[in-house]
Amino acid sequence: MKRILYFFEKKAFGVCTWLGDILGISTNVIRLYFIYASFIAFGSPIIIYLALAFWMNLKKYLRKDYFKGRAI
Repeated sequence: MKRILYFFEKKAFGVCTWLGDILGISTNVIRLYFIYASFIAFGSPIIIYLALAFWMNLKKYLRKDYFKGRAI
């Protein structure tokens, strides 16, 4: 079961885990609320999810540690 969750979290950008760590809420609860909100709002929370995924990816590349030791 953990392998399946890890696979989906890796392929789904890790947004729910990141948000759960920040807010101190279980990742499963965040996923359920996201699914419920998507049905109620006709899929518009997907835009928020993709924006958070983009922000997380951009933040990874802007860290100073990422460029340390690389020849630019």
